[in-house]
Amino acid sequence: MILRTLLFRGICLGVAALAGFSLYRIGLLDASRVGPALSNLAEFTSSLFPPNDDVLPTLLDAMLETVQIAFVGTLLGFLISLPLAFLCARTLFGLAVTAPARLTVGAIRTVPSILWGVLFVVAYGLGPEAGALAISFYTVGYLGKLYYEAFEAVDPEVMEAVRGTGGNRLQLIAYAVLPESANALISNLLFMFEYNIRASTIMGFVGAGGIGFYMLGYLQLLQYQNLMTALLLTFVVVMAVDYLSARLRGLVLPSQQPTRRAPVLAAVTSLWR
Repeated sequence: MILRTLLFRGICLGVAALAGFSLYRIGLLDASRVGPALSNLAEFTSSLFPPNDDVLPTLLDAMLETVQIAFVGTLLGFLISLPLAFLCARTLFGLAVTAPARLTVGAIRTVPSILWGVLFVVAYGLGPEAGALAISFYTVGYLGKLYYEAFEAVDPEVMEAVRGTGGNRLQLIAYAVLPESANALISNLLFMFEYNIRASTIMGFVGAGGIGFYMLGYLQLLQYQNLMTALLLTFVVVMAVDYLSARLRGLVLPSQQPTRRAPVLAAVTSLWR
C-alpha cells in the first residue's frame, strides 16, 4: 500500500512538472504577452456586436446544408463502419482478418476531418458532396473503433451459449453481439452525429459546403458582426441537436441509476493520504 501511494504521488508530481515545462515551452507563462493578448481579444470581441440579422436568411440556408452534410456523412459512415467493426472484433474473427481490418480503421482515423475535406474537394470540386464524404470517412475511423470495442466487450457466456446451439458466425452476430451491444451502438451513433454537426461547420473552410464557407468569408472581409450571427446560429442549432439527441437516447436506451458513491474518486483520495 505504501509503495502504491508513493508511486501515485510520484506520477502526480511528474505530470505537474511536465505540465509546467510544457506551458513554459509554448509561451503561456510569458507575462509580457498576456496584457496585449487580452487587449486584442477585448477589441475583437467588441467588434462582434451587435450581430447583423440581415444575413440570417442566407445563413439559415447554409446551416440547413451543414446539417444535411452531417446527417448524410454520419449515415454513410455508420453503414461502412458497422461491417468493418465486425471484421475487427477478435471474438468473431482470427488475426488474419482482424489485423488488416484494424490497420484500415486506424489509418482512416489518423487523417483529420479537415484533411479529408481537402482530399475530397480536390476529387469532387467545391460543394457539399466533398463535405459529406469527408465526414463519412471521419466517422468510419471513430465509429469503427468504438464499435469493435463494444463487440469485444459482449459477455463471453452469451456468445458461448449461441455457439453451443450450433450457431454459425452470422447467427452469433445476430443473436448475441448485436443485441448485447445495441445500447452502445445507438449511443455512439447519436454522439457522432452531434459531433459531426460541429465538424461539418469546419468543412466550409476548405470549400466543402455549409455555413463554414460564410464564416471564412466574413473573417477574411473583417465582417465580424456577420460572423457573430453565424456563430450564434451555429450555437442554437448545436444546442437543439444536443437536446433532441438526449431525448432520443432517453427513449431508446434504458435509464441508468446514479451510484451513491464514486469508487474511483474514493480510491484516488485514499492513495493520496
